[in-house]
Amino acid sequence: MDMNNNTKKRKSKNNAFNRRKLLWIGDIRMKVAVEGCCHGELDKIYESISYLENKEGVKVDLLLCCGDFQAVRNEGDMKCMAVPAKYRHMQTFYKYYSGEKKAPVLTIFIGGNHEASNHLQELPYGGWVAPNIYYLGYAGVVRFKGVRIGGLSGIFKSHDYKRGHFEFPPYSSESLRSVYHIRNIDVFKLKQIKMPIDIFMTHDWPRGIYHYGNTNQLLRQKKFLRQEVESGTLGSPAAAELLDHLQPTYWFSAHLHVKFAALMQHEAKNSAAPKITKFLSLDKCLPHRDFLQIVEVVDRPGSSEHLEYDPEWLTILKATDSLQKPSCNFWNPPQDNRLHTRWDFSASEEAMMEVVSDLSGDLCIPENFSLTVPAYDPSRPQPNAHPLYSTNPQTTELCATLGLTDIYILAGQSGQAYGEEAATGATEEEEDEDSTGSVDEPSEYPTDTSGLSRSYNPDEITIEDEWEEEEDEGVECGEEKGTDAVVPEGQVGSQESDRDSSPQRETANRLILPPPCTTPESEAPLRSLQPLSLPPPSASLFQGSSEEEGGLTPARVPKRTSGETTQGSASHTGGTPQIKRRNQSIYTAVEDEKSEG
Repeated sequence: MDMNNNTKKRKSKNNAFNRRKLLWIGDIRMKVAVEGCCHGELDKIYESISYLENKEGVKVDLLLCCGDFQAVRNEGDMKCMAVPAKYRHMQTFYKYYSGEKKAPVLTIFIGGNHEASNHLQELPYGGWVAPNIYYLGYAGVVRFKGVRIGGLSGIFKSHDYKRGHFEFPPYSSESLRSVYHIRNIDVFKLKQIKMPIDIFMTHDWPRGIYHYGNTNQLLRQKKFLRQEVESGTLGSPAAAELLDHLQPTYWFSAHLHVKFAALMQHEAKNSAAPKITKFLSLDKCLPHRDFLQIVEVVDRPGSSEHLEYDPEWLTILKATDSLQKPSCNFWNPPQDNRLHTRWDFSASEEAMMEVVSDLSGDLCIPENFSLTVPAYDPSRPQPNAHPLYSTNPQTTELCATLGLTDIYILAGQSGQAYGEEAATGATEEEEDEDSTGSVDEPSEYPTDTSGLSRSYNPDEITIEDEWEEEEDEGVECGEEKGTDAVVPEGQVGSQESDRDSSPQRETANRLILPPPCTTPESEAPLRSLQPLSLPPPSASLFQGSSEEEGGLTPARVPKRTSGETTQGSASHTGGTPQIKRRNQSIYTAVEDEKSEG
């Protein structure tokens, strides 16, 4: 009798083990590393991922970067970033662009508010900026191992929100900033999405997301955010609208340079079970900061191991192509108000099949990266190089295949080139200290109070009192400018003969557009790796993460140090202080860390 009982117990244990084994085999989980603000520190980020892989015996499948990527190819690109000249540093991206190095893990990123905009504008629909490093474009959706990943580049400013993508190099001091402001045309496209999104990225936060996490902890860490939190102006109302529409499983952001987690349960729609979005924002890449997080995402067995186009998104791009205008005039999206013959641009199954046919049935994104401007050569520095701009063969090929318009070329041909933009009256401090907008122009959001925001972010590069270029205030959208307002570094106040007179500038208006050719998946739960105990920071090793927040339990991360103080809190009432910033030799000098504001 006892022998029979023991036999039954052994069989029961074996059956339970086999069930767990089968469940593990079917429940394949992809390791995704999420990075906050990159700021050009690719070497440091990849080193951190390699350290985690070796320590924990795991393999990271994908890296997602949430903006301020700084894909700077050469000295000219640095002059197309909206930062004062003294903060322009080459960093390490050029090594990956030139082929000196290759990204060890597939990297997908969106743009923020500190970018080499002339580079990213070459790829309005996304593309490779280097082998294995993919930019999502102004807005985009791609697939990797069956996981749908979307994103929106830039930050929200209400006075530019309704304009087209009219900016074109060489930028003025105004268009240098407006170029990274999100536009309603891109939000409108994203709102046509009907199929579930797994992961979505924005640089600034969706407005109101701070209510769904540990708000008190957030304000203890970042006192300067209190005014905006209490007034309801922190974050992007456009991103909040997308959050409500898309309801993705995960939403990753950056911009505010703080780790913050939240868990948001949406209202149920169409009698379906309410969805939950797991929000996570991370810090910038500095010593002792929570800038990197590794999470596990369920992928789909049998899906391609290559980065793929998303048929629904490409179909939406085709349907909305005629709506795009490279103009600084205000534009309102079509609505069901009897003024438009069409207002629904969502993708039908038939239209998606047509897109797949256009691609000859192959959704894999071609690895067709090519250099469009010379890469930085450390042995031959050119500090006075002017910004270069070029069409990108990737965009040309995609436009020809799907019948899309290269809006970058269109901007160059539209008579709005060379930095002609609308006068907004916004100060440089307002442009870069937050993402909440301005009241200079009426907003389409009825409760928009973005003009109340005046908080000072000690972690962000501040431009007022530090901007070294000449201002061209009061320039109207169509007004002709005689000179390039972006003065090369070290040439402030130089004569017009010292400014950009490159052949590209003379021939930009003659750019020719190439002729065009004619079921919901289940939500993936969030799982975490074991907490990591990392060694003390050195030149390349970093210590462990801070406590988990807001009910979200991702892996511990390498942290970088800030030496952050409260000097930049809400109590700050004086002028903008001079602050040491991210793009310096901070990885070997603790003194520099302590001096940062």
